[in-house]
Amino acid sequence: MIHLGARYYSLNRLLLLAVGLWPYQQSKFTQFQFIFFSAILSAGIIFQLTPLMVLKCTSDLVTKVLSPVSFFTMFIINYNIFRLNIEVVKKLLMELQHILNELRDKNEIAIAKKYSCIANRYTIAFTGLGVCGIFFSIIVQFWSNLINVDVPMNISHQRSRHLFIITEYFIDQEKYFYLILFHVYVAFSIGTIVMIAIGTMLITYLQHTCGMFRIASYRIKHAMSIDILQNITLKNKILMTKGIICAVDIHRQAMKLSRHLLSAVEIMMFCLITCGVVCVSINLFQIASSGNNVEEFFFPFVFVFGTVVYMFIANYIGQNITDHNNHVFSTAYNVQWYRAPIHIQKMILFLLQKETKEFTLSVGKLFHASIECFATLFKSSVSYFTVIYSTR
Repeated sequence: MIHLGARYYSLNRLLLLAVGLWPYQQSKFTQFQFIFFSAILSAGIIFQLTPLMVLKCTSDLVTKVLSPVSFFTMFIINYNIFRLNIEVVKKLLMELQHILNELRDKNEIAIAKKYSCIANRYTIAFTGLGVCGIFFSIIVQFWSNLINVDVPMNISHQRSRHLFIITEYFIDQEKYFYLILFHVYVAFSIGTIVMIAIGTMLITYLQHTCGMFRIASYRIKHAMSIDILQNITLKNKILMTKGIICAVDIHRQAMKLSRHLLSAVEIMMFCLITCGVVCVSINLFQIASSGNNVEEFFFPFVFVFGTVVYMFIANYIGQNITDHNNHVFSTAYNVQWYRAPIHIQKMILFLLQKETKEFTLSVGKLFHASIECFATLFKSSVSYFTVIYSTR
């Protein structure tokens, strides 16, 4: 038996608890967490947009404002839509737990544990990357203040109070500089944790469905390995039939769980794709316009890097699901099914017929998660960046 609260999932649980999104622990406190963190993220976006109201609106100002806003918008989209679907996610996790509880074969349990371990590595890697990103951005912000110590005091004071992100809080920005800085980085940190917590939870879930596809392949191979030609008995025929039925059943469950998860987060994914393309395009423009100015280059680079990595991993996991599904059919095709009894052959042929329709994770029937889809999205982002850059 594999339990979703085991050591492989402790980090996922901690990350989701930190932002009040652990499906198995919802209370008034987690509701307060959600409202409080949503308010911080919303305020962060609002005060990044207010410069458009008080400053002269130019194309340069608009791109500088939309550069961080497009990235922070992904935080709040992710957070709110996942929270709205938390009961659906809980139900899907319980269904997954039930399927894992039904595993009895030691090889099948080993397969499930292998994919649990892979999911855990993803979680550790992205958590480490996120923590490093938060601390590095804070260090760069303060480092940019410290390098001006040799500049005359009137200039140094002005530059030491400079934020990498344009904001307008309608208060004395010099006097309350560190309070503003604190709010910006708290919002950035909360948003980063939200993206990592939700992303790694979805990866963990889909890695388990990959494990289910691999178990289906194992069951087909194991069932067909029974040499009934040398020892034709009713027992062997029953074992083979049962093995194929179990393989088809877990294959069907893996497809169902994948589809149900995607249907729950489809709106979120569509919004993230749209914001992601806009974010990459605008921030590529900011990078190209920064010249040798490290301050103007740093955050746009972080936003592009974070968005592209998120986009790539999402499509890579989708491609992984498709590949594991295809592996089931290639296993069924490569076993010596033609040597089996007629009724077994019919079952295998029925399974092979499903291969004619490729299984993909589709968002709005427009985006099919795959490496090709990632390339298309990135190409679109670069194309939009080229258009924006040509009009400057």
